Amino acid sequence: MLKKKILRILVPLDGSKNSQRGLEMAIVLARQCGAIITGVYSIYAPPHSEFRGVGSVEKSFNKQIKKIMENAKVLSAQNGIVFKEKIMRGNIGYNIIKLAHGKGNYDMIVIGSRGRSSAKEMFFGSVSNYVIHTSKIPVVIVK
Repeated sequence: MLKKKILRILVPLDGSKNSQRGLEMAIVLARQCGAIITGVYSIYAPPHSEFRGVGSVEKSFNKQIKKIMENAKVLSAQNGIVFKEKIMRGNIGYNIIKLAHGKGNYDMIVIGSRGRSSAKEMFFGSVSNYVIHTSKIPVVIVK
């Protein structure tokens, strides 16, 4: 008999096709397990941004994020899944891990991968690579 149940799934979203595939996989898993999905959008914000205070750019960006989250919420609801949203600022990979290991008590992370070539991956790294190597909970990478 299994002792560990999947009740809370964390899904990083960025509006890409890959993150959409990650959300779709999370919905399939959530339906099978009766889990709740939390979509997280982490905005990369360096400590001293030159764009801080540029209102029109930030308003446009916030509208885009709200649209991504609303689409995810609608897709989840159409499939009978409760969807919660979280927006964070800072280092993207770090924020995902911090949220996953924090008070949220998540059981799994489902993340879409961009599928970069090994040469680019070696120089630039990736959020999914960081998450899979630092997470203490199971991670599903969707390509």
